[in-house]
Amino acid sequence: MRRLLLATLVAFTVLPVAAAKLPTSAALDLETVMANPDWIGQAVESPYWSVDGRSLYYTLKRDGSPVRDLYRVDPVSAHGVKLDAAAMAQAEGPAVFDRSHRHAAFILHGDVFVVDVASGRRSQVTRTPQDESSPQFSADGSALQFRDGNNWYSHDLASGVTAPAAVLKFADDPQAKQPDALGAQQLEQFKTLREIRDDKQAQREQDKALAAADADRAPPPFWLGDKIEPIDTELSPDGRWMLLITTAKGDTSGKAPELTHYVTDSGYAEQQETRVYVGRKEPAPQSLLLLDLVNHASYPLNTDALPGIKDDSLKDLRARAVAALQKAGKMDQAKALKAPDLRAVRIIASTDDGGGGGIVWSDDGSQLAIQLRAIDNKDRWLASVDFSRHALVPQQRLSDNAWINWNFNDFGWLNGNRTLWYMSEETGYSQLYTKPLDGKAKALTSGKFEVSHPLLSDDGKWFYVRTNKVTPYSYDVYRLPVDGGTLSRITNYQGMDDFKLSPDGTQLAVLHSAPYVLAKLAIQPSAGGTPRELTSTMKPAFTAHDWIAPKIVEVKSSHGAGSIYAKYYGPANEDTASKPAVIFVHGAGYLQDVTLSWSNYFREQMFHNLLVQQGYVVLDMDYRASEGYGRAWRTAIYRQMGHPELEDLLDGKAWLVKNHHVDPRRVGIYGGSYGGFMTEMALLRAPGEFAAGAALRPVSDWTLYNHEYTANILNDPQLDPDAYTASSPIEYADQLRDPLLIQHGLIDDNVLAQDSIRLYQRFIELHKKDFWISLYPLERHGFVHADSWHDEYRRIDELFNTYVKPVKAAPAAH
Repeated sequence: MRRLLLATLVAFTVLPVAAAKLPTSAALDLETVMANPDWIGQAVESPYWSVDGRSLYYTLKRDGSPVRDLYRVDPVSAHGVKLDAAAMAQAEGPAVFDRSHRHAAFILHGDVFVVDVASGRRSQVTRTPQDESSPQFSADGSALQFRDGNNWYSHDLASGVTAPAAVLKFADDPQAKQPDALGAQQLEQFKTLREIRDDKQAQREQDKALAAADADRAPPPFWLGDKIEPIDTELSPDGRWMLLITTAKGDTSGKAPELTHYVTDSGYAEQQETRVYVGRKEPAPQSLLLLDLVNHASYPLNTDALPGIKDDSLKDLRARAVAALQKAGKMDQAKALKAPDLRAVRIIASTDDGGGGGIVWSDDGSQLAIQLRAIDNKDRWLASVDFSRHALVPQQRLSDNAWINWNFNDFGWLNGNRTLWYMSEETGYSQLYTKPLDGKAKALTSGKFEVSHPLLSDDGKWFYVRTNKVTPYSYDVYRLPVDGGTLSRITNYQGMDDFKLSPDGTQLAVLHSAPYVLAKLAIQPSAGGTPRELTSTMKPAFTAHDWIAPKIVEVKSSHGAGSIYAKYYGPANEDTASKPAVIFVHGAGYLQDVTLSWSNYFREQMFHNLLVQQGYVVLDMDYRASEGYGRAWRTAIYRQMGHPELEDLLDGKAWLVKNHHVDPRRVGIYGGSYGGFMTEMALLRAPGEFAAGAALRPVSDWTLYNHEYTANILNDPQLDPDAYTASSPIEYADQLRDPLLIQHGLIDDNVLAQDSIRLYQRFIELHKKDFWISLYPLERHGFVHADSWHDEYRRIDELFNTYVKPVKAAPAAH
């Protein structure tokens, strides 16, 4: 898990739509706001071009069901149709092309298809019960390669024959087993046993000779031993090499806590094992194995040549932790913290859509680039492979004293197969670079903005990227020449979410949205021009309402952090009367909610409209740690989660008091997941600042969260216990003095309900008052049932109306 999941995922129930039509002038109510969101409309999802570029496909969720239907739309006429089962069987999937664009291939219902582009004739390559994936054409265009799990196959386009590219056996070669002393004695004593052995050997030699002389035979297996297991495999386009990511077999993952399902189909309480706590078992180290498929040989790719791989990036923290343990007489624990001679690494496994993978072959298969990340989170390396020496060649190292971002790690090859392109935060913001294998890196973009979603055009002339160059909260598509130059704006949506380039490179399909408009599909020339809208999926009951457009404001940090961007919700005609306010805290930590796009928090946005209707004003802040504002903003929370963010939230409160006549005694706060954590930190570390708070599915003790997310920011708890003490709300439980409502799904397997129940018990033992907990037996981290959403926000609404909205005597504001 790379990040703390959103508190409010866009999730749907299978219940009928519950919301009635809402006239423009009608008052909002919780029944409407928290109803099954089918009443709003459906977002366009997963668009892709047809092979001939004359159609676009996309999916829409079906009303009253989680099922997604497939649609096809004509980009010229904008006429779209929903495909029935028969039409879906003849549809296409997202296609890949050979280098000459003579053939295309795609996956449909788990099987592989190939298309002759000129004639449009398509052929089915596989018909199997398992799902094939990752189609790619061979370097010379004669074969189509694809995978089934970690096994790769090659389909010869001329003969129609499909064969395994390699046969991998994770066991010892039974024929290579040498006799022990007793077996050797047997062979020495018995002539017949020697003859049997020689006959077997002769047959093996014959099979080997025939295999070498006959290309039509299946390849002999690679016996890789029983000490490793595969994580990922990648086949070179020329069919010469295969790279394996492996890990030690049987590596135990540590003890995993269990959660209990109380409401079940069976009527019995049932247990579910979840993820391991941070620091209880590090992720298993990974290794690289290079297979020569022609000469049938394997070679480990060692990491010892990577710069800094032998350094102790946590030297100072390690020294302090070891000294403390030794002083306490815990010598065995101190010894366990000894720095490794060689830092362990992991390689990001490749994905079907080509994004985020740690292995990239050049188009002709002559070059291979690998991205490796230190398990201690402080370094990322890009390396190429010297096939003659079977060795890694370092190309780029990105170090971060805090942690390497899980975003902005895309990389690949330019046409020509000798130059890498990659993304890096080395200047403080994600930018795009190129680097010849034997030359210096060159920055293609620069500035205080984020570049992401890089897409290289098929002709190799242009990069298309998504950036917030104009302002942090506004995103559009830009393009620039591959050798550098002007970063030119192509779209003008400000709320651009994703884009796809047409097969001929002349058109751009764009998914875009707005605060009250779900993602919709448009098309425009890839060089820029007037867009044409292709879809409209919002429903009148939602669009007819006069929603409050969030006003994006800049709150000045009183701690030297610059501007904190926020969304402000208030009435159209504000008066100068003293008023209550609510501060909403988004989840995930590293997430950007202050944008001009549709929000993950669309329910909360409607709830904010309801709060304004009730007399509140609302502020939704991209506090430090949020996405979209550069590395320094992201890493401000290193070793001190909940501290810079709280400073920003308090600055937000002061801004409301100064600019919108908010009563400082009547400010509430709420949020889910990381936002729930921050709500608890706000009440416990700044008692008296907030009239009340609601913490939804919060992390209350970071020692109970997972390794992948937490160790990035707080290191391992054994090495850095002070970071966990400083960052965990449970450590400040004795400071509770303001009303706190905790809400948690009982089957949440991301942030376990144990987190909230432990904090609740601390409050009981500390004899605290005005704290409550509501538990939801059928909800995980992102609630999916409308009844639960309604009950959750009914309680929040009642909390604020009881403790925040009224004018009441209170201590002087801090």
